Amino acid sequence: MTDTIRLGLIGDNIAKSQSPRLHRLAGAQNGRRVTYDSLIPAEQGKDFDALFVHVAASGYRGINVTYPYKERAAGKASIADPLVRAIGAINTVVFADTGPQGFNTDHSGFIAAYRRVRGDAAPGPVLMIGAGGVGKAVAFGLIALGLTEIRIADRDLAKAEGLAAALAAARPGLRTVTGTDAAALAAGAGGIINCTPVGMVGHDGTPLPRASLAGGQWVFDAVYTPVDTRFLQDAAAEGLQVISGYELFVGQGVDAWAIFTGLPLDEVRLRRDLAEGKDAT
Repeated sequence: MTDTIRLGLIGDNIAKSQSPRLHRLAGAQNGRRVTYDSLIPAEQGKDFDALFVHVAASGYRGINVTYPYKERAAGKASIADPLVRAIGAINTVVFADTGPQGFNTDHSGFIAAYRRVRGDAAPGPVLMIGAGGVGKAVAFGLIALGLTEIRIADRDLAKAEGLAAALAAARPGLRTVTGTDAAALAAGAGGIINCTPVGMVGHDGTPLPRASLAGGQWVFDAVYTPVDTRFLQDAAAEGLQVISGYELFVGQGVDAWAIFTGLPLDEVRLRRDLAEGKDAT
């Protein structure tokens, strides 16, 4: 590799993303300069497909991909891991001599986030709101954590049903329920997960009324900008155990760094530097 490692993030509404700082700090730990560009298709004057082709030919070592392009990216890269192929969405791409290689560190990052907070506790019946790219990664992560029942709510019922079918194929005996109204599926759910952009900067609100959280045991919000979303505030007020999207952000970033570079990373130091607002530039 050259002294400078060139990385980037393709997505919409990513101005507040902390990924550039995370990867610059990771580079600093290794004495390497990292550039990490925010690549918003509308600002670049290209659609996602054209921007992906441009980036692939422009000397980037790799990119992360975020909302709403993770599923589209999966069709543009070779995916060696059969589990990631089953997920059908990627958030990490390495540009190798043989072409783009796709990975999903949302999946591994969610598992790490869950275990960091809940240890070996079983997830119980789970309501997941949102069946898009991150929802697919999280749902397959739940299977690895021992999931036995999932309710999937999405405004696009066909998308929810497609994910339910994929999960059932991966875990025979899994009970699945789908619908378009999250509140109608909430009763009896032990875990409640937001995998929509609702609650992030630019998408104010909450994916579920506070009253529907009553009786749950834990929540996870894939949103991390802001870290303390209204959804998480409501859940904490109802006494639920909270897993912040920040945990997924750190977990997926650590795993992506390893894929991009193979270089070591002190996660404790990284977390401290991020919390203290440090940067490598």
